[in-house]
Amino acid sequence: MIEISINNVKKSYGFNNILNGINIEINEKEKVSIIGENASGKTTILNIISKRENPDFGTVSIRNGAKIEYLNQQPENIYHGKIVKDILYASLEDVAMLKQKLEQYEKKMLKDTNDIKLINKYLKIQEEYMNIGGYEINTLIEKVSHGLNIHNLMEKDFTTLSGGEQKRVSLAALIIKKPSILLLDEPTNHLDIDTIEWLENYLSKFNGTIVVVSHDRYFLDKFTNKTILIENGKAITFHGNYTKYLEENDKRIEKEFKEYKDQQKIILAMQKKIKQLEEFGRLAAPLGESFFKRAENIRKRLERIDIKEKPIIKDELPINLNFDRRSGNDALIIKKYNLTINDKLLIKNININICYGDKICIIGNNGCGKTTLIKRIILGTDKEIKIGSNVKIGYIPQQINFEKEETILEYAKHFFNGEEAHLRSALNKFYFYGENVFKKTLKLSGGEKVRLKLFTLIQDKCNFIILDEPTNHLDIATKETLEEALSDYNGTLLFISHDRYFINKLADKILFISNNIITEYNGNYEYFINHKKMI
Repeated sequence: MIEISINNVKKSYGFNNILNGINIEINEKEKVSIIGENASGKTTILNIISKRENPDFGTVSIRNGAKIEYLNQQPENIYHGKIVKDILYASLEDVAMLKQKLEQYEKKMLKDTNDIKLINKYLKIQEEYMNIGGYEINTLIEKVSHGLNIHNLMEKDFTTLSGGEQKRVSLAALIIKKPSILLLDEPTNHLDIDTIEWLENYLSKFNGTIVVVSHDRYFLDKFTNKTILIENGKAITFHGNYTKYLEENDKRIEKEFKEYKDQQKIILAMQKKIKQLEEFGRLAAPLGESFFKRAENIRKRLERIDIKEKPIIKDELPINLNFDRRSGNDALIIKKYNLTINDKLLIKNININICYGDKICIIGNNGCGKTTLIKRIILGTDKEIKIGSNVKIGYIPQQINFEKEETILEYAKHFFNGEEAHLRSALNKFYFYGENVFKKTLKLSGGEKVRLKLFTLIQDKCNFIILDEPTNHLDIATKETLEEALSDYNGTLLFISHDRYFINKLADKILFISNNIITEYNGNYEYFINHKKMI
């Protein structure tokens, strides 16, 4: 049965055409991912399905009786002044209402234990409460709150929580409602790996329809069975998860290129024939009318051809992470180091030896000390942390902030050795086109900040790169380009990431922080998972 049908939908914002006649069909209980470049219209589609926005043209049909719940990319301020526990219990309005009735009848029955009518009414409400899972609500809330790691926030005011905590509470409230259609916009943002894995498991077993927008490829591979690519305002549907999409999309592009080239050959041959016949007609004048008629017939056939557009492949970022001088074999040594912050022990007895050329990922739950450790390494002020000889560190933090208000061009000049014309040409390759180079750094989006930092990192020619959640805010295509560049990088790489696809591609060693201890695993993420389960 069709759950969601989108027919010839168009949507523009000013002069910017986002959706240009898309057609999407989603069946009941399908688990669908919507992918595409940043600003391609993915969130717009979710907003249109949830009726938060209206299409400029076209129709959207939702199955009668379907209950939709939508998790926005940014936490919405709809729980102002409420504590987390009340938010979760209020998610089941029917259950909460019946529970309140039961409590009212229980108070009345305490005053009059012999009122048979009162007892019968109570028993009837109790049966209804039991049938809708009322007595299981505590178990459900406990399960979801532990799974999303918010069980320790139950008495806190929603407005006092961090952005990541608000996202998890909003997700929990939505899950508890048990909708028939779940719309999720970047649900794994701000989640650590353990929480993401719990969510994957839940979504895999979810008895309803899911439409998810995400840049987390490992996450999409785990539970989706249909992939919709938004490209140039159109929707292209692939049956299968993200990995299957990659295979099928390569075949699609190859096929479209062949069809485009074959059609161009036919068009050129027809144009050449028209020109030839018209030339014959002129030479045979005044008896050349038949040549002109034949030329006109071919021209009419040419006009009726549905011209195929040349497949557009966006130029990849030119991320060339070269350096002039390598470091010594020991790039970083940490011995018997206790990492503390405000007298609180985060990690004890750290012993790490990072060699030149290692590619190492630090993983662990939020708050375990990953970022703090990296910052201490960069500062290099603790005697237990020793940076190797000839090491030149390049660093991109998780939260990118610019100290003063400059334009992109002004900021980039601090790092670029060359004329402004060459600098603007180089920035253009990082998608900072034309007048966009005069945009203020303080007003850049998350993705723009990362691209600008990557540009300056390349100019620095560092032989030891440290990255803290580098794939946050990047679309999938840019992530894949960065992966390739870092795979080819001959220097030393130390990074923090919750992106398991990214970790799998790059890491040859995992440093896992748990219970204030670092454990070392010699392999990528899959190796870590398999080895960890055996312990």
